[in-house]
Amino acid sequence: MTFVAAGPARALDPSLPLAPDASPIDAFRMGAELYSSGDRQSAFNAFQFAASKGHAIAQWKLGKMYAEGDGVQEDDYKAFQMFSEIADQHADDNPYTPSARVVADAFVNLATYYKTGIANAGIKPDVRRAVNLFTHAATYFGDADAQYNLAKIYLDGEDVGSDPVRAVRWLSLAARKNHVAAQAMLGEVLVYGNGVRPLPEKGYMWIVVARENATPANRDWVLAVEHRVSQSLTDKQKAVGAKLAKSWLEKTSN
Repeated sequence: MTFVAAGPARALDPSLPLAPDASPIDAFRMGAELYSSGDRQSAFNAFQFAASKGHAIAQWKLGKMYAEGDGVQEDDYKAFQMFSEIADQHADDNPYTPSARVVADAFVNLATYYKTGIANAGIKPDVRRAVNLFTHAATYFGDADAQYNLAKIYLDGEDVGSDPVRAVRWLSLAARKNHVAAQAMLGEVLVYGNGVRPLPEKGYMWIVVARENATPANRDWVLAVEHRVSQSLTDKQKAVGAKLAKSWLEKTSN
């Protein structure tokens, strides 16, 4: 995509070059249209133009394209850089704005990179740094993915010490936002009482809720959890849990 002088109307037409004085909003909209049409390269250029002017959603989209190799060569370090820019520039954005969701997701992606490291870029795993980033997304933005990831870290005790009680608190917050993996994990923890007081009926409730909310991508995993815990429960406990789940699902569907 070349950038030539053009009036404001041209900046909104994806069939024409983007004006150099186009606003980041116009550039992002063009990128979104080009992306939807399948022209990934031109979309990438438009997103890059918008991102250079601080457009958070364009920055996020570039990060996701690099992370997934979507229309560009997969490059975790470049994705890391894009997510870092968002974290640096938008950490204190109003959490109730339309862009807040992608800012929170950028924090989650950045934290995940810190948790695992990027070997070919010389970035070593730093779980404590990851916890700080997840915590910001989980508390300031109320992000369910961040809450779920924090819970996993506190359950595993990775570099921060095992804390099942704190993990259950984070899982509960994410589960109430209909985060399926958090619902299933919370249910399993409560059934077995690993480090917390066992609540088998409530645990089974969350597993049934997760099963009902599951998508094709995670349904098999949730069903495996249900099958595993069912062997530790009585018919009465499962009946009570199923009734609680039905009540929860009816309440949240309204």
